[in-house]
Amino acid sequence: MSDIRAEVREFLSSRRARITPDQAGLPAYGGNRRVAGLRREEVAMLAGVSVDYYIRLERGDLAGASESVLDSLAGALQLDAAERQYLHDLARAAGPARPRQRRATTAGTVRPAVQQVLDAISEAPAWVRNGRHDILAANTLGRALYAPVFDDPHRPVNTTRFAYLNPAAREFWRDYDQVTHDAAAMLRLEVGRNPNDPALVRLVGELSMHSELFRRRWASRDVKFHRSGRKRLHHPVVGDLDLDYESMELPSEPGLVLNVYTAPAGTPSADGLKLLTSWAATHAAEFAEADASTPT
Repeated sequence: MSDIRAEVREFLSSRRARITPDQAGLPAYGGNRRVAGLRREEVAMLAGVSVDYYIRLERGDLAGASESVLDSLAGALQLDAAERQYLHDLARAAGPARPRQRRATTAGTVRPAVQQVLDAISEAPAWVRNGRHDILAANTLGRALYAPVFDDPHRPVNTTRFAYLNPAAREFWRDYDQVTHDAAAMLRLEVGRNPNDPALVRLVGELSMHSELFRRRWASRDVKFHRSGRKRLHHPVVGDLDLDYESMELPSEPGLVLNVYTAPAGTPSADGLKLLTSWAATHAAEFAEADASTPT
């Protein structure tokens, strides 16, 4: 992952290959095109740069590319917001200066004040994760909701490791295919932000070694934000839950994200959360003892 030039090359060529001339508003001259997507010269024309310069960019040389050039390139390749950020992150990483490193939480914990915030959220599952998808802290209801994930012996628990390497994940997430796609895409976005994070390198290596599905997802080079949406879970105690989630970055803890799960009032999922609250209250001490005895 530290080979930024290779990452740029594969990302740009994969985005170019998915756009047809018709989608780009270009005439498709003849029926004997050698590429499924756009040609390099077509991308160059759409971006308003020379063909030689675009070829240099696609070969991985983003160093020195201006913000306006990157924006023009993103427009030509019809990149969405996450892909645009990824392109800019790769350009920063490719520059002569080292990319800014976000503060990492290496001890597997958060500040006591952050845990207090989690504990004050009494009616909704909530937890805090880092960019590698390690869950660093949770309230009791969040711990109960993700009980199958916390059963994993690794600490801190990692939702993407669970998704790809634990067979229980297929039953826990009812939209398993979407979850695994999104997890890999979110992890690749983190690569653009922190390409030299050794823990991230190890995680991607572990997943690539042990999961053929992850290798396929990773090869797509898709990137994705994870800001809001719906999670469809099957909890082993309370059954099916359709929960809305919001992911909020913590300004005081760069790189950490607060996830909160809710259900509309009067729905079966809201009733399920009430059952989960009762179950969590009776098992809180058991959760704490299990987590304390699990090696990190």
